[in-house]
Amino acid sequence: MTMREATLERQTSETQISLHLCLDGQGIHQVATGNGMLDHMVRQLSRHGLIDITLSAHGDVEVGWHHLVEDTAITLGRGFHQALGDGRGIRRMGHAIVPLDETLAMVAVDLSGRGYASIDMNLDGQMVETLPGDLLHHFLESFAVEGRMNLHVKVLSGRNGHHKAEAVFKALARALRDAVEADPRAVGEVPSTKGTIAG
Repeated sequence: MTMREATLERQTSETQISLHLCLDGQGIHQVATGNGMLDHMVRQLSRHGLIDITLSAHGDVEVGWHHLVEDTAITLGRGFHQALGDGRGIRRMGHAIVPLDETLAMVAVDLSGRGYASIDMNLDGQMVETLPGDLLHHFLESFAVEGRMNLHVKVLSGRNGHHKAEAVFKALARALRDAVEADPRAVGEVPSTKGTIAG
């Protein structure tokens, strides 16, 4: 089977990002964004999604983390969509419920070719280690739109902000892992009555 991979460079006046991503990996990662919490979340996507990710990001962090977080999510989403290709033979949909101590998070994805996000993490207005909670929300929205996937996220219970964020990213990783896996009953078939999920 051909490995589903993508290599991207995103250069703007605000950020410089390079990415290599392989959907058929082992969860190997080298992630350096300059923000420890953002690195931690991307590593969860890699490790629990079995997606190999090599990511380097630099930006105008003197004005805050917004540009770097947004552009990292954009690049990861585009890389994911590019690596997926036409999606032939995949399951397309996936979901996961993940606990982390007092927290329980639910994520569902549909690799439909249409970007949409519904995010309920209850993190707005608080810091999650080195990131504002609303930027984690924005990361997921940008990733879903650029990855052309339908993404629903809900934290069902929890108090600790770090636990909420980590449970969500682990659940997203597991849901994506299921969605991109081969469906042995539909080998080579595009998983849509429209005949395309490429957008």
